[in-house]
Amino acid sequence: MSDTIATAIPTPLPAPTSAAGDEAALVRAVVAGRAEGMAAYEILYRRHAPRLHAVIWRLCGGDAATAEDVLQDTFIQAWRALPGFRMESALSTWLHRMAVNTALMALRARGHLPLQDGGDEQLDALVAPARCQDTDMDLERAVARLPARARAVLVLHDIEGWKHHEIAEELGVAVGTSKAQLHRARGLLRGWLGEQA
Repeated sequence: MSDTIATAIPTPLPAPTSAAGDEAALVRAVVAGRAEGMAAYEILYRRHAPRLHAVIWRLCGGDAATAEDVLQDTFIQAWRALPGFRMESALSTWLHRMAVNTALMALRARGHLPLQDGGDEQLDALVAPARCQDTDMDLERAVARLPARARAVLVLHDIEGWKHHEIAEELGVAVGTSKAQLHRARGLLRGWLGEQA
């Protein structure tokens, strides 16, 4: 093997002692900027991208191209912000919050998410059928039909486990608005999926 090729091969990353220790070692390698930093970042990307993509995809209403763009933007932002990450919370939590923020900013930039409270007209205009109709619709397609803010509240609360005060703060709405949007979104989903309300 030539010297040029040997120097291009990064040195092995430290052996993990635990999941948290492994992530801390990977973060340190990325932040140090050594040759193995890119390999460490790729490991972090592969480890966290599937879950982040799932929440982004749902927030973006199933728009695959937008979800992929937002995922890439999230990891670019994470790369830049990683030196400031102090490992006080789990890396997955930090990345998840960044992914949600990036997705919501993308929705706002496209005019799909109002910047302030109000804008319930889209949700009010949707009507769930009184009887079982369109029972072939799956849950993901039904969630994607919701207006962006109602979809965001539903995804963050029911799928991601956020509390209403966290959602309200993130979306810039009142806690009562978050609760009302969730209630109405659930009602629409029940109707679209053919359940009796």
